[in-house]
Amino acid sequence: MTGFAETSQRKSLREQVESLLPAWQSWYPSLFHAAEDLGLIRARVCSPSSLMLSNRHAAVQSEALQAFKAQWSVEDEPEVPEQEHSLLLRRIQNEARHRKDRLQPQFKRRQK
Repeated sequence: MTGFAETSQRKSLREQVESLLPAWQSWYPSLFHAAEDLGLIRARVCSPSSLMLSNRHAAVQSEALQAFKAQWSVEDEPEVPEQEHSLLLRRIQNEARHRKDRLQPQFKRRQK
């Protein structure tokens, strides 16, 4: 004996709606509105963060990165100790400041 659920899974949504309500187009603006009212589909409540594409893509990207690392035996880069990181950051900032100081006199001459 085949149940309603089994036979409805084989039909498209349009076919299911049309079998229950042949003139659905005169009553509803879209197939989805008709299917919702007929109980064929229903909305699911979920958290707003799961609706953001960036969150979904982040999970997919993370999964892809892990698969890549596993396939090619890639190891994560070692963590830089906090003290070394701070020193490196300070050095980069100082170099940027010195370059800016050296370039400023040239700009002043050009502006005159």
